[in-house]
Amino acid sequence: MNEVAKDTLDRARGVRLMIFDVDGVLTDGTLLYGPAGEELKAFSAHDGHGMKMLSHSGVACALLSGRRSAAVAARAAELGLARVLQGIDDKLAAAERLGVPLSQVGFMGDELVDLPLLTRCGFACAPREAPQEVRSRVHYVARAAAGRGAVREVCELVMRAQDSFERALRQYLA
Repeated sequence: MNEVAKDTLDRARGVRLMIFDVDGVLTDGTLLYGPAGEELKAFSAHDGHGMKMLSHSGVACALLSGRRSAAVAARAAELGLARVLQGIDDKLAAAERLGVPLSQVGFMGDELVDLPLLTRCGFACAPREAPQEVRSRVHYVARAAAGRGAVREVCELVMRAQDSFERALRQYLA
């Protein structure tokens, strides 16, 4: 893992619920529509596996999006995510209703509308493509691109901070 500030690791160590925005975080932000108007999304298998590993390590994962998409519901089901909140205008209020103190919530968002939750959660992250106004207000900016490993990077950072990454790795080396 590259050098990460002690405060960032301390914050990641306290995360019990990691919430991810969808468009611009789990995807590259491109909106694709099929011929019948259906919405299509491209998700990274690496990001998905990162969320599975994080969940198995004891940190719950959730998706939180301002948009509604059947593709997001399908991906969440495939990953076994129980908390999938779509069509949410007030992400801060939605996160507060999840039953985990905000000090123990991590959130990865990429847009100005994400700032209310990003500035109040315990561990705030953004992909490198997020606007400067977002990047300057989070605890960690991913080196990997949105939809191309940024989520995996954050999942591994949390696991390393919580000393659970090596345990997860061992299952693949046995």
